[in-house]
Amino acid sequence: MQQPRDPHEIPPGCPAHGNVQMYGPSFGADPDGHYAQLRSYGPSAPVDIAPDVQVELVTSYDAALYVLQNPASFVRDSRRWNALAEGRVPADSPALPMMGYRPNALFSDGASHARLRRAVTDSLATVNEHQLIRQTQQSAHYLISQFSTDVRGHAELMAEYAQPLPLLVFSELFGCPPEIGDRVIAGISGIFEGTPGADEVLGGALTELIALKRRRPTDDLTTRLMEHPAELSDEEVLHQLVTLLSGGTAPLTAAIGTSSALYLGEEWQLALPVEDAVSQTLWNYAPISNYAAHYPTHDVEIGGRVIRANDPILVSFAAANTDPKLTEHREQLSAKAHLAFGAGPHACPAKDPAFMIAVTAVETLLNQLHDVELRVPFKSLTWAPSPWSRSLVTLPIRFTPKAAAQGAGSTASAGTSWPAGSNLGQAPQQQPHSASSTQSGPAGSHPGAGPQQPKGGLFSRFLAWTRGE
Repeated sequence: MQQPRDPHEIPPGCPAHGNVQMYGPSFGADPDGHYAQLRSYGPSAPVDIAPDVQVELVTSYDAALYVLQNPASFVRDSRRWNALAEGRVPADSPALPMMGYRPNALFSDGASHARLRRAVTDSLATVNEHQLIRQTQQSAHYLISQFSTDVRGHAELMAEYAQPLPLLVFSELFGCPPEIGDRVIAGISGIFEGTPGADEVLGGALTELIALKRRRPTDDLTTRLMEHPAELSDEEVLHQLVTLLSGGTAPLTAAIGTSSALYLGEEWQLALPVEDAVSQTLWNYAPISNYAAHYPTHDVEIGGRVIRANDPILVSFAAANTDPKLTEHREQLSAKAHLAFGAGPHACPAKDPAFMIAVTAVETLLNQLHDVELRVPFKSLTWAPSPWSRSLVTLPIRFTPKAAAQGAGSTASAGTSWPAGSNLGQAPQQQPHSASSTQSGPAGSHPGAGPQQPKGGLFSRFLAWTRGE
């Protein structure tokens, strides 16, 4: 693939003195140590991103920008991938779901990419900022209500809050009715958990959603995509929705979890606003750590190393953000100069909404659980061993339990007190209250109160809660 490396330069401990392995417990426990090791070889180095899958990994901030902002030389269509075309990638490789071609904007180039991306960005641009904040708050209030009355005063924030919250918000944005929303959430959750058949569940739910919007269009993101002047086919709409779900929910889960942990951690200065915790997460714990596979259209040289045309080059957003050459003058850079959302023509089209959702989620948690704290030191938290993302495995917290009889209405209306420094503080007051703040069900009907809890999946229960049922 690339120029062979002098075996004497390979650090001891690598299997058969091969590439640095960017997966497994060793990597998960110390990704920064792996990035430091790779930097000693130059701005990029060959690594194994999965067993028997070699890629060139860019660890330099400047080299990452060069690749991301040069679409003439580096394209995204993975059907060009040499090793895949030659049958050298294992059929069951965990790299294939992440790098294999899909007909969406992420894996397209040129005119096709421009057309699909325009449909996505134009549709996202119609999302009302204040409405998005209210939807996020409402979802947050519901999830917090499910564990805030636990008499132990304990919760596991990743599974009970950070993971389901983006799914609830996206299901609302897509205009899902309850039963379809339940299956969308089950499908995307199953994909990330490795549940057999999860792809089919998600695909079937979204196909049904698209057919529903063809019959009865409404004011939602799915309908806007379908009615966009780019005239996307139903299949194209489906793949863009899958991209928004998979590319939006997992990174948001990681950002919400890490930002919450940072803010509650032992070294955080409480006078700083939540926005600073989210920004620090994006800089130092990039939710998407290593991704954005590019394929050179011709042999290219990076830092003296020649990469052959159509051999994959991945960008380490995590390593680029913490590049020592960058950190020396990072204080002089814009707070948004990080690469957590990518850069160039394929930069995340939803970076502003994503930042807003993460900030709102953390702020709402702090407002609802005033004495919340970590049950273990921040430095003791465990991270998932994935090469693709940087996400906490668990986030155990403790708090003073709320009275079990607190109604849905009073829970939701409590979310207008914002930590000092927030730039979102007035947004909820500029719009009518959300459904959950205007309809209070009797105490006995509150979800979690026993046998009266509504049946159905997460989204059905959430919608029932907003109606006070």
